[in-house]
Amino acid sequence: MAFEKMIRNAFDESRNDCRFGDTLEEIAEIQEYIKNAQKIYIPNKNGIKVEVLNEVLNEYGLPEAEILQIDTNTADTSRIPALAKAYMALDQSDADLIIARGRLGIPGSGSLLIFIDNKGRILTAGTSASHAVHKRSIEEAVYKEACEALEKIGFKKIKG
Repeated sequence: MAFEKMIRNAFDESRNDCRFGDTLEEIAEIQEYIKNAQKIYIPNKNGIKVEVLNEVLNEYGLPEAEILQIDTNTADTSRIPALAKAYMALDQSDADLIIARGRLGIPGSGSLLIFIDNKGRILTAGTSASHAVHKRSIEEAVYKEACEALEKIGFKKIKG
């Protein structure tokens, strides 16, 4: 089943009140979309998150991402800053896949690392508690969030 067809089928099932949860086929379509992404961008002002995310992508046998150097500070004024960063990147690139990380919600709410497709649809995400709670380095937190996001949709490490 093709990615877009899978999404339409799921919408039709919901509209017809016959949707009973995710299927393995749907998860496989999301995996294929990520595996086949040609242009993967990470909105960031520096390369720290990019290095860590590429390490994770490599461990799962996925294509590497590139930094999209944009100032995402204004995203912090939105209700879901991580998602706002992802949409900013989507609007300023020709990406197949965006991986963005930022605050989950209000200050103190923790972090969200999100994967979106080229139409702004959420594919998967990972979260972590506020840094004030977990006290991990940014590298550790990003690593764990990215692994969580990929494992939620059935990816397994092939390296590392």
